[in-house]
Amino acid sequence: QVQLVESGGGLVQAGGSLRLSCAASVPYFSTTAMAWFRQAPGKEREFVAAISWGGGSTYYVDSVKGRFIVSRDNAKNTVYLQMNRLKPEDTAVYYCNVETPKHWNQVTESDYTYWGQGTQVTVSS
Repeated sequence: QVQLVESGGGLVQAGGSLRLSCAASVPYFSTTAMAWFRQAPGKEREFVAAISWGGGSTYYVDSVKGRFIVSRDNAKNTVYLQMNRLKPEDTAVYYCNVETPKHWNQVTESDYTYWGQGTQVTVSS
């Protein structure tokens, strides 16, 4: 059974930084790729970043490349998202989740039956 608890969100000015955490209770976490998603008001949930089970490979949506860094600590069953140079358009509720058989650029919200509560990130201009 999967349980995901996201934290670290908050209100920040444009150009600022935040670090999100995802505490994951996931069977075989250390061999499971993980990802971050976000959902802005009135929009569909979208993929943001992913990291391989060992942390050696990462994948980002174009809009966050060069600004966000995904990492993980398998000893702590935790995935992180370091968000730098934040923009107002990054405002959203951020969620983490596990890998699916699809490539990350094909994953959508409907591929999952479970989501954590998410953590709100608000970037003011």
